[in-house]
Amino acid sequence: MSEHVQQAGAAVRLDDVRFSYGEAQMRFDVEIRPAAITAVMGPSGSGKSTLLNLVAGFEKPDSGRVFIGHNDVTAVPPAARPVSMMFQENNLFAHLDVAANVGLGRSPSLRLTPADRAAVAAALERTGLAGKDHRLPRELSGGERQRVALARILVRNRPVLLLDEPFGSLGPALREDMLELLVGVQAERAMTVLFVTHQPGDARLIAQDMVFLEEGAVAATGAVETFFDETGPEAFRRYIGTDITEFARKRT
Repeated sequence: MSEHVQQAGAAVRLDDVRFSYGEAQMRFDVEIRPAAITAVMGPSGSGKSTLLNLVAGFEKPDSGRVFIGHNDVTAVPPAARPVSMMFQENNLFAHLDVAANVGLGRSPSLRLTPADRAAVAAALERTGLAGKDHRLPRELSGGERQRVALARILVRNRPVLLLDEPFGSLGPALREDMLELLVGVQAERAMTVLFVTHQPGDARLIAQDMVFLEEGAVAATGAVETFFDETGPEAFRRYIGTDITEFARKRT
């Protein structure tokens, strides 16, 4: 438990970060609150995945700086950043069983200590995969494969978690199950979560804060509640293009 406390979420800040992608010019100047879930929304091409990739280190800014906690990580390679990232594709190795795929989060060589194996077992238990440790990814449902990816993140125990629409391919019931699991895990670990989604209802359900992007820049930020009322940001209301009250769902 002490390890989890030590790794509690860190603030994330993009300080006047500029990035060019072909003809697209992007500029991000935003701070993400620590130990909270922040939804990242915006039209296609607005820069949502790019923002996450800049935090993760997969993209390098043309100018500006990226901070995680008090540390400038702009020049730090992805593997050395205190960040985990979860994609829609889940990035599991087809030839490795569930336990091995999760164990990669502790050791890329899979040379696991007894403590590592205990952490893997605990993560499988927490994500509802106990007893499935020897199954291959092809023997799992889509929701179970995403649970494996989440279990791997748990054993990595990084303070920042980046989610690039990881549940977008799941049906509504499975997606809601995964959202509830994510909320529970985030509460236990106090991780800082950046969650890219196209679903306003999902953002309303699980996020405390929102960053809304438009044309490669931050158009609005703030508490998620402020986006879902009659005085919410115009850019967000224009994006939804419907009655704002449709998405006024209560958290469970």
